[in-house]
Amino acid sequence: MAKKVKMKKIKKKTHSGLKKALNVRQSGSISIKSQGTRHNTGKNSAKRSRQKRKSNGLNNSDLKRVKDLI
Repeated sequence: MAKKVKMKKIKKKTHSGLKKALNVRQSGSISIKSQGTRHNTGKNSAKRSRQKRKSNGLNNSDLKRVKDLI
């Protein structure tokens, strides 16, 4: 009789770019910085720049997908 070979479980790798962009809060929710704040911001109004400083929370639908990648 042939011997049964046990296969190792293939693990998902953490996406390092995503890991740097997100911040996991203590409650388990994830915050992400607003888009459009890196460069070419001179044309934005001062009000827009202030609003962009705040971080946003991820949607629940995105949260489920992203938890596997972190």
